[in-house]
Amino acid sequence: MNEKTAPEALRPRVGTEEVRRAGQILKKYRQGKVNLEKRIIDNEQFWKMRHWQQMEKAGEGGNPGDPRPSSGWLVNCILSKHADAMDAYPEPTVLPREPGDRVEAGKLTKILPVVLKQNQFKRVYSDAWWYKLKSGCAVYGVFWDGEKLGGMGDISIRRMDLLNLFWEPGVRDIQESEHFFSTELVSRERLEREYPEAKGKLGRSGGTISRFLYDDTVDTTDKALVVDWYYHTEVQGRSVLQYCKFTGETVLYATENDEKLRERGWYDHGKYPFVFDVLFPEEGTPCGYGYVDLCKSPQKQIDLMNQAILKNALAAATPRFFIRSDGAVNEEEYADWTRPFVHTNGNLGADSIAPIRAAGLDSVYVALLQSKIGEMKETAGNRDVANGGTASGVTAATAIAALQEAGGKLSRNMIDDGYEAFSDIVTLCIELIRQFYDLPRQFRLLGSGEEYLRYDGSGLQPVEMNDGVTISYRVPAFDLEISAQQESTYKTMEYNQLALQLFQMGFFREDMADQALRCLELMEFKNKDRMVETISQGQTQERRIEALQERLVQAVQLVDSLQGTQLATQLKEELAQSRKQAGQTAGGSVRKRTGDSVERMRERTRQAARPR
Repeated sequence: MNEKTAPEALRPRVGTEEVRRAGQILKKYRQGKVNLEKRIIDNEQFWKMRHWQQMEKAGEGGNPGDPRPSSGWLVNCILSKHADAMDAYPEPTVLPREPGDRVEAGKLTKILPVVLKQNQFKRVYSDAWWYKLKSGCAVYGVFWDGEKLGGMGDISIRRMDLLNLFWEPGVRDIQESEHFFSTELVSRERLEREYPEAKGKLGRSGGTISRFLYDDTVDTTDKALVVDWYYHTEVQGRSVLQYCKFTGETVLYATENDEKLRERGWYDHGKYPFVFDVLFPEEGTPCGYGYVDLCKSPQKQIDLMNQAILKNALAAATPRFFIRSDGAVNEEEYADWTRPFVHTNGNLGADSIAPIRAAGLDSVYVALLQSKIGEMKETAGNRDVANGGTASGVTAATAIAALQEAGGKLSRNMIDDGYEAFSDIVTLCIELIRQFYDLPRQFRLLGSGEEYLRYDGSGLQPVEMNDGVTISYRVPAFDLEISAQQESTYKTMEYNQLALQLFQMGFFREDMADQALRCLELMEFKNKDRMVETISQGQTQERRIEALQERLVQAVQLVDSLQGTQLATQLKEELAQSRKQAGQTAGGSVRKRTGDSVERMRERTRQAARPR
């Protein structure tokens, strides 16, 4: 059966002609990001402190033979920001949008860190932050890998290279791009092994990708350019994500050619499986700019000033002389300081030879250099105090900690923005769990010893809603709360100091619970809900004790009426004395003193009520 007589359901929808059109779209997209790729490659040279080549091309490198000093102020800035980001490594908490989803949200909160751990996400996160700080944007790919776990499949999270990604020029959000392409150079041998039908069809693809400048020679002659093409089609009024893998004009796989997936699409969530994490945003592009773009100008000026200072120092340190053309000095012997004798062919006049004296460098040049270094630090928010240095005249530990905390304002802002991208990554993971976790999986929960959780995606499937008239379906949805796994030292100190102050003010005394709770309503700080819960528990316990005391006083009054004793009066006095003493001390002792008084009075009551 040939293609012309094949049923419509079996006929390939994506063939040579469709791939050819996709290649033309890819070419247009590539032209739209030429400047971005040039900037990314240039920034990488600055990161490697090899930017003199770019400066020379721009006519900023000085004269041939001049020294080429490269200082690491820009690199130090990036190192500091990366350390701040990793100190605030995120962890997700899944929150239900409806009460019925609380159990499922709790399970997801437990298994998602395991999924991230299995993907070595901390390393991926670190690599992405290096890229983000240098170039302004990091990209994560969140895919389903059917080869994982012996063919059961699992989520795969990777850091993507911006040089290999292409989208519609002018869009701000990649999800708005009509098409999206991801390219990769793959060996022809591997392609023919994975796709036997492509054997003999892997000629020159005609496509190219931009590459970084490597120290090692990278041979790509035996590799073919493979393109992952994502786009949308409309199926029964809904947008469906389609996927095609091709090289040259050869289709390796296409969802529209797959009977099982042509109507359903590649992923049920319908989004391009990529998350862009932007540092400093730019209009009209999903990418941004980074610290290299922000600080490359002062870095170049610092290096040029260092070059000028070094040239002056070398000129002063290297003896040079004026020699008359009619002089009789053996110049070779004169320049060799190891020779004790220099021969001449005649008498030396006073002006036959004279030293060349280099002019001293004015202090303004050194001051200008320090000014540019200070500009670099201020621009990047990389002040000395933020890196462990001390400010002039500041010696108190609390004051230094406060300055360091204030100096981290820029880092906190960029980390919070990064948490939004992390939230998108986790959301895509939940959607892939919803679609592909059809078989139960066993998870060993992190940080819990030998605790295991058996989980599948059944709790994420649509739930039937029947009101007796119509039947509808609700898809369980969740919110995400992203927080740092470990707070910074300064935040920890701040929380500890606050807890100590509240303790000293009597917030944890049971008899002060009402006042403490009213005060906490006007306050806002981390873990406030836990403190409110602790105080409320103490308040409940205090009220139970007061109720027991009241019942005991009533019982003792009954004994007094029968025996003619005055035990109730004594009990009231002891209880009052205990409360008075407790009010002068920290919370916690009132319960013990009151308990001691009650126990003593119970014994006296038993003695008084005992038959004589």
